[in-house]
Amino acid sequence: MLKTLKFNFILVLAIAFSLQSFAQDTTEKATPIFKDGEAQIVEAFNNPNKWIHHDLWVETEFDTDGDGDLDRMHVSVTRPEQTDTEDLKLPIIYITSPYFAGVAGDVPGIMWDVERELDGKSKERIHPEVKRRAAPRPMISNSHIKKWVPRGYIVVHSSSPGTGYSDGAPTVGGPNESLGPKAVIDWLCGRAKGFTERDGKKEVKAYWSTGKVGMTGTSYNGTLPLAAATTGVEGLEVIIPIAPNTSYYHYYRSNGLVRSPGGYLGEDIDVLYDFIHSGDEDKRAYNNKTVRDTDMMNNMDRQSGDYNDWWAARDYLNQMDNMKAALLMSHGFNDWNVMPEHSYRIYKAAKEKGLPAQIYYHQNGHGGPPPISMMNKWFTKYLHGVDNGVDKEENKAFIVREYDDPKNPTVYKDYPNPNAQDVVLHLTAGGNTIGGLTIDEDVNEMGETLTDDVSFSGADLAKAKSSEHRLLYVTPKLKNDIHISGVPKVSITLSSNKAAANLSVWLVSLPWDNNASKITENIITRGWADPKNYKSLTNEEDLVPGRPYTVNFDLQPDDQIIKAGQQIGLMIFSSDQEFTLHPKPGTQLTIELDKTTLTLPIVNGEEAYRKFVN
Repeated sequence: MLKTLKFNFILVLAIAFSLQSFAQDTTEKATPIFKDGEAQIVEAFNNPNKWIHHDLWVETEFDTDGDGDLDRMHVSVTRPEQTDTEDLKLPIIYITSPYFAGVAGDVPGIMWDVERELDGKSKERIHPEVKRRAAPRPMISNSHIKKWVPRGYIVVHSSSPGTGYSDGAPTVGGPNESLGPKAVIDWLCGRAKGFTERDGKKEVKAYWSTGKVGMTGTSYNGTLPLAAATTGVEGLEVIIPIAPNTSYYHYYRSNGLVRSPGGYLGEDIDVLYDFIHSGDEDKRAYNNKTVRDTDMMNNMDRQSGDYNDWWAARDYLNQMDNMKAALLMSHGFNDWNVMPEHSYRIYKAAKEKGLPAQIYYHQNGHGGPPPISMMNKWFTKYLHGVDNGVDKEENKAFIVREYDDPKNPTVYKDYPNPNAQDVVLHLTAGGNTIGGLTIDEDVNEMGETLTDDVSFSGADLAKAKSSEHRLLYVTPKLKNDIHISGVPKVSITLSSNKAAANLSVWLVSLPWDNNASKITENIITRGWADPKNYKSLTNEEDLVPGRPYTVNFDLQPDDQIIKAGQQIGLMIFSSDQEFTLHPKPGTQLTIELDKTTLTLPIVNGEEAYRKFVN
């Protein structure tokens, strides 16, 4: 009897202990938490001291450094401890970059010399020999970790081919820059090999991965998510590129014209190669000879600026057939480094493919992510699988108005604004002082001439009451605000006194405010073209002096409200001090007024223009 009671007592204690342990297990296991369609900060994931950090190398399918071995990408991982202690699997936010290991500094002569005639040749530039400045192992970067790990994600970073501890050569848009991140995603999904050492054989598995990957990044780091997505790699569910360079031709050329990105006068694709080449110094000579001094120099064509197959291969718009990832695009309308056409062209193509896509535009310069709430909802939907409706929203465009907080964009049905209609404006005489822009076609059949002189900046020319170095045509003062949304276009019929000329166009808001507090208050948008490419971007022809040519091209996309009391001005000039080559002064361009037009995409079209302008 006593033995039975003792046994029953022990059994009760065992059951109670098991129930208590089960209750503790069920209450203490950490899982992602969602509210209002967003992943929330989970206290159990929010202690950086308990995060697990480690690095590894992922084997790719290419060998770009010529050593006979497949290149391996250096990868670092940061994840909550529960991915080990509780066998928790989580989705991944992945960022890859050529910049993480350091870049070349300001070396005199690294840029191409822009002080040359358009039919001349550039001086040889200096190629810096930069010591590798790789971040200490195992961390490649801390970016995005504090933002996303506490919300139930694993954050993965990798260095691009030929940078840091990654094998290979930088190619600036070559296939390996797409296949490198693809390999990392394949490893995260169990389809590629990862190793604990760069040259080692001990494998490492991503046992903590759900196989759902999202990518983001800014500038070059925003280009690479798109590059990966165009491979069609399984597991890459969503990308959020911020100010991405989507075509290296569009970055270093403009409608056949050799044109620098804003702020980097004289930069070209080979300069960027030198800037990011921080990889294995023993492979430097081979990489330089193979990529920079052969492939790039034989194809980049800094002489004509024409589009060719080599540039086309570095245009991700041409590679979107396989893309399956959802897209949230972000850009600034006043980004004169990576200009807003880069994001718009990809967003438009993604919509045409039927991919889930939204676009966020702000009014500032380079960079600028969407609000974190917006990013959170997209990652939550496509990585955690929470049905929060972002893929079903009717409104696709989120645009920060000129004086608003970037966190509070105005929501529109789409970009361009569906109510925008093209309004064609014509030129009236007086451009060396101030000519007119009119909606009426009754204009004089005459020509007006400007003389190129790059010593005058675009801002100087726009502010000048008169100048022989530009032609300026303006609307009457606006009676009310005018909303421009879309891609302005120009059709310019001109003749030159020389066989080659730069052609630059600024759309400005006047009077010019020397004390402008906002980047939007003077320049509306801009554009550049080579008149020699009036027929085709792939085949230019010398201009016959005195012969008229019609050049048609787009200005940069914009969405801006021009305030009442301002005037919209079309400024035509030749060499742009900030962007183009700098030939000696003296080239003359004559514009035929009756055959030159500006087309503006105006919300509510001609009706709004006539009501608020005429």
